[in-house]
This record gives sequence, C-alpha cells and structure tokens, in this order.
Amino acid sequence: MSSRDTEEAYEVSLPRKRYHAEAVDYPRRRATVACQICRLRKTRCNGERPRCQLCADLDAECIYREPGIKLDAGDKLIIEKLDKIECLLRSRLIGEFSNSPLSSTTSETVNDPASNGDAVIINRAENTAAPSRTAVVGLGFWANSPTNISTMPKLHTTPALNLLQWPFIRDLVASPYDPHTLLQLEMAREPLRIPSYVGLDISNATTHAKAFFARVNVWYACVNPYSWPRYYDMAISSSFQDGAESCVVLLVLALGCASQYGSISTLSPEADPPGLPYFVAAWGLLPNVTMRNSVLAAQCNILASAYLFYLVRPLEAWTLLSSASLKLQLLFGNPSRVSAQWRELSTRLYWNTLLHESDLLAELDLPHSGIVHYEEIVDLPGGFEPEDYEDENQSSTPRENTVVDAVVGHDELWYFLAEIALRRLLNRVSHVIYQEGNSLTLASLGPVASELDFQLSQWYEGLPQAVRFPLSSQPASNSVQTVLRLRYFACRTIIYRPYILAVLQHEQISADPMVRECCRRCLDATINQLDHISRHREGHLPYLWQGALSMVSQTLLIMGSTMSPALSALLPSSSRVNAIISGVKEEVDRYAHLAPSLKLSAEIIRDAERRRQTCLTTMAKQT
Repeated sequence: MSSRDTEEAYEVSLPRKRYHAEAVDYPRRRATVACQICRLRKTRCNGERPRCQLCADLDAECIYREPGIKLDAGDKLIIEKLDKIECLLRSRLIGEFSNSPLSSTTSETVNDPASNGDAVIINRAENTAAPSRTAVVGLGFWANSPTNISTMPKLHTTPALNLLQWPFIRDLVASPYDPHTLLQLEMAREPLRIPSYVGLDISNATTHAKAFFARVNVWYACVNPYSWPRYYDMAISSSFQDGAESCVVLLVLALGCASQYGSISTLSPEADPPGLPYFVAAWGLLPNVTMRNSVLAAQCNILASAYLFYLVRPLEAWTLLSSASLKLQLLFGNPSRVSAQWRELSTRLYWNTLLHESDLLAELDLPHSGIVHYEEIVDLPGGFEPEDYEDENQSSTPRENTVVDAVVGHDELWYFLAEIALRRLLNRVSHVIYQEGNSLTLASLGPVASELDFQLSQWYEGLPQAVRFPLSSQPASNSVQTVLRLRYFACRTIIYRPYILAVLQHEQISADPMVRECCRRCLDATINQLDHISRHREGHLPYLWQGALSMVSQTLLIMGSTMSPALSALLPSSSRVNAIISGVKEEVDRYAHLAPSLKLSAEIIRDAERRRQTCLTTMAKQT
C-alpha cells in the first residue's frame, strides 16, 4: 500500500448539491478498465477497444464493464489488493499443490517419536490422531471441489463447540456437548415478542437518522445517503403506512436509535430494546414488501436482519438473509433484471448477504442459500452516485421535524471492502483446513498454513491508514479498527489452531521447532484477540453473537494449552492467563441473557475454568 493512503470523507448536504470528496494526501486516479473475461480470469487487461489483447488471443467476445460505476482512489487500492490476494491463493495453492506429492498416494509426513515413525494425521472428522502409513487426503480434494475456494464448506469443524472434543479440553466440561447443540437451542427458543404500540413518535427522527449514517451504515454500507431524502419524503407522504421506502426508513430509524445506547448487553433485560417501536412498525410492512422480488425488498430484509442481529436473534436474522439471498439470486440470474439505477445498491446487498451468511455458517449447521455461486459475476462495491431529486407529489405545506435537509450521510467503504476480503480469507481457511472428512499431515499443513498467513499479512498491509489497527497490544483508536483487529487475530488463530490439536494429541511433536513456532503464533494471536476484552462490544451491532462465540473458542484453546507442559511454556505468566480467562468469563456472562446459545457458552466457560483450576492444583501437588 502506498504511503499516500489516507481517508476520504463523503458528505451529503442538500438533495440537489453535488457529491464532493476531498482527497487529502494523494491525487485521484482513474479506475482500471477491465473486460469481463479479464476480470473473471483475474488477469490484467490492457483496455484495448474493441478487443483487449487477451480476448484477441483467445478469439473471445470482449465485453467491458458498463460505465457509470466510479471508484474512489482509496476503494481502488483496496480492490487491487483483493485481486492480488485472490490470485496468490489460486495460483500458489491450487497450482503448486495439485501437482505436488501432497495430492498423490504418498503424502509427505512428519514423524512423531511416539508413533514409531508413522505419520501423524490431523483428523478433524473424528478429532483423533491416528498413526498411519496409508495415503491421506491432503489438498488433492480441490480437484473435485468447486473452483471457488472462498466458499464456506457445507461440512466443517470450525465451530467453537468443536473444541470440546479435543484432548484435555473435553476433560474440562461435564457434558460432551455436540457441535449442533447451539443450533438446537436457537431453534427451540421462544419467538421474538412483537409488542403493539399506539402511534409512532418521529420527533427524534433527525437524531436517529444521523446516528444511523454515523454509526451503523459503516458496518453495512447498504443505505444510499443520496436517496435518503427521497425515501423519507415518500415515507412521510404515506404516513409510514405503505411501501418499501417506508419500511427502509423505519428500519434506519430503529438501527440509528439502537446505536446510540451502546451494546445491548449493558441494557436492562426487562426494558424494551431501543428502536423497537420503529422495528415493530417496519415489521408490519415487511410481509407485503417481502412478497416482492426487487432490490428494495432485499434491502428491507437486510436491514431487518441487521436489527435482529442487534437483538442477538441469529436464526431469525438468517431467515431474512435467506429471503434476501433468493431475491438477489433471481435478480443477478439475468443482467437485464438489475437496471443501472439499482446496480450499486444490489452489489452491496449481495456482499452483505454473503458476509453475514458466512458468519452464521461458521458456527451453525444451516442450509446454504447458494448466494456464493454468483460471486464471480458480482462486482465489488464502488461508490453511490448523487441524484437530482424532484418530487412532483411533494406537498407545498411545510413540514416540521423533517430530516430531508438535516442529515449529513457518509458513504464509507473502508470497513466494508476490508471485511469482504477478510471474510473470503476466513472462508478459505475453513475450506482448506477445516473441511470435514479431509485429513492433513503436519507436513502438508505447513505450506498451507504459511500461505494463508501470508495472505492475511497481505490483507493487513493493504489496509488504508484510516482503518489500519496496531498489531501490538495497544488498543485500536476507533470501533472500526477494533473490529478489524479482532477479526484479524481470530483468523490467524484458526489458521494455526491444528498445530495446537496435534500437540494436545501427541506432546512429543512439540520438539519440532516448526511445530513449536506455529503453536506460538496461534497462542500469541489468541492472547491478542482476548486483550482488552470489553472492546469486543464495539462490534455490538453486527458481531456481538459471533464475537462472543469467538471469545469462547479462543478461551477454550488457552485452557487446554495450560494443561499441556509444552504449550503452557508458550503462554504468558499464569497470573496473566488467569486474568484473561476471568475477563472472558465475566464478559460472556453479560451476554448470557441475550440468547440460549450464549447462556450455554457462559456455562461451559464457567464450568471449564472451575475444573481447570482443580486440575492444575492437583497437578501442582503431585509435583
């Protein structure tokens, strides 16, 4: 990333004023023009018309991207980095390993002194290590898998509760919880209570709308600030009683109101959550809106799922995401179904659906909607275009409390683009390392983990300074940096987590310097993620549930590591480890009342820590 990287502020003032962006440190650049074939093949296009060089060589039809979708310089730099990351994984991993001994019948192995020279197999399907001289499935399975390795596999062992089957960790819990337990709990929970309200108070609409664009849209980037005045006017004209625009406005007000009160975990469980009256009003409109197969209908589903994520209702949020997914698949199934007016919004809705569905699939065994199959034909988000607004039906009667001329919206894409790249990398990790039924020896795991870690480093180096967080234990300077930092260390942990499992299964393996170094990287990332534990709440709108399960997963990893002499030597002092575990236990306890899955998670952490302390005391007495 160039040293000229910086942040651009996007502002909306009056509806008829043109978009204005001020570049601070670097000049604006022209967006790279690439034809569809070059974009799909991830190759550089020379932009020649009527056919570029590659299409001429292939004697293929050369179709260029439709003009009108403009990218800001900062966005383009991130997009270029995403393309490089994608190309590196495809070329290095698929190209090299598909032709290497790792995919043949004689896989390279690492000898374990305890196994009489046999290969140590990391078997995630059964969570056991078995000595074997037979062929193992390393990376050869890619040849029969979908070409897109950035998909979340349907069967994988990534979930937090999967660690309860690991050696040492399984001794810390009273019951052998099945990884599907969380889904069963969420399916059995009481349905969301939808109260009834008399009248709708919109006196604070300006405040809530401003809060939405300042604190919520940064995570979802799915509401066009330039369209907001028109949407609001249409909602006012119908008294919020009809139309997808009214539904969008009500959901914006609900989320904006909620964002002003901090994490829902700090609020009284007895009180109605902030923004609920607006959500209830939108909920009344949602059935009619959902019946439509339009971009606006998909937008309503995404925003409603966002509020359900805020309420920590992951399964209900998934239901609405699935509805949005089907609508978007129908629209993207034929390019003519999405006009230029809706292309940017539909693109952002697509990535929202893919991101949040992937997060849920990482922890719950849910059906895949199929949205990922359109990834190769959907552009990355660009920038919303300003629009000239003339409402012929606008009443000449002045209105009070209008937000049409008061809201300053921000169309910020830094976080959204960074999260797209990181989520794709997280999916690759699950696909390559954690796909159920796939076994990797430590030797075949080594280059895979190294390459994935390299991609993660490339992702970090590609972040603009505005969102680049410190890699040290120093706290990040804002909520966006905090969430990206947590996600970064969570990704690094799961890249190297199989090494921890291997050592827990066979302590002697830790004598290998490479294994020991990979274990150290995993534990360092875990400790960094769990430092400043209360900062996890800064991602309370989209990531409280996922973040809590990630905390539980990393804490179980540390607990198991303290029971291993080799791994405990790689951890900080016991006093610091105890303080970290205690902090996680208190934090997850605060979330326990929000969802049955989190209640169980809190119980598991409490029970495991009590048993761990008992075991450590017994071990100390024996020595």
